[in-house]
Amino acid sequence: MTARRIPLILVGVTFAVLVLHVCVGSQRVLSPIDVGQAIVRGPNAGDAMAVMIYIIRLPRALVSMFSGVLLGLVGSAFQALLRNPLADPYIVGVSSGAAIGSALAVIFGLGAFVMPAGFATGMLSLLLVMALSRRRGTVDVAALLLAGVTVGALLSAILTLLLMLAGQDTNRVLAFMLGHTSDADWPKAWTLIVAAIGGLALLWPQTRALNAFAVGGQTAHRLGVDTRRLTGYVLLIGTAMTAASVGAVGIVGFVGLVAPHIARRLVGVDWRVSLPTAGVVGGLVMVLADLVGQRALPLLTGHAGMELNVGIVCALIGAPSLIGLLKRSA
Repeated sequence: MTARRIPLILVGVTFAVLVLHVCVGSQRVLSPIDVGQAIVRGPNAGDAMAVMIYIIRLPRALVSMFSGVLLGLVGSAFQALLRNPLADPYIVGVSSGAAIGSALAVIFGLGAFVMPAGFATGMLSLLLVMALSRRRGTVDVAALLLAGVTVGALLSAILTLLLMLAGQDTNRVLAFMLGHTSDADWPKAWTLIVAAIGGLALLWPQTRALNAFAVGGQTAHRLGVDTRRLTGYVLLIGTAMTAASVGAVGIVGFVGLVAPHIARRLVGVDWRVSLPTAGVVGGLVMVLADLVGQRALPLLTGHAGMELNVGIVCALIGAPSLIGLLKRSA
């Protein structure tokens, strides 16, 4: 099996799991035939099943998948750019920054602005990190990592303070911090779809430069890569994509870290192939995690309607997976 066929197979598997996600749900299990017929009838047919699929299940499945696609793409790009296999989409502090904006929207009752507020504050956190990491007019990678950790810790402290002051909204903020898809809707789904397609269209042309940059900044410069422009460009696009994901589903760990590792083991280290593959793997992992989160507690406890946050499931799956990958690499 050639490396170029593997992404196509993964796309097929992801689509199958997406259909399964729509069929299963949190309480009632439907057959694929029922789902297909309901989709054909449309949400305006006065059919409760069609309305449930269109309004609840399909948007949630798409939000889960495309948030994972975004995290996988950004994680792969950042690991190449920073030449660090432990880099993830949140390494520049964007998760804490986006969480603050979304938490403020929740606290002040601005539910419709949760996602835009998270996006705006996430981008502001990137600007702060880049300003702190500039050395002689150029972003220094080592200083960038240090500034990202420092700013992330500061913003996490501010977020904790907001959480303590939130009062009755504490549970909603906690759900956001742990990652959730229970309030998915079509505006979020379309935003993530556009962000994923647009982000891939912007990042993929840079994969040749990322191949050179992954070897070393000086090597890339000798090969004609404008390293200063590439660093700023990838950081800006990647942070915007991450902020969109965080604003939609909250902070979901390990997906952006593990998906690029899995992709490189499947298709190799050529970022022209591994970057889009990491996006597909991220989408598959998120859909599976959300599906497990919906069904695990009802199956174990017998109480319908109980769910695990998708961030918890990703951590439970992602941490052992990363340990296994690191052991195999060693």
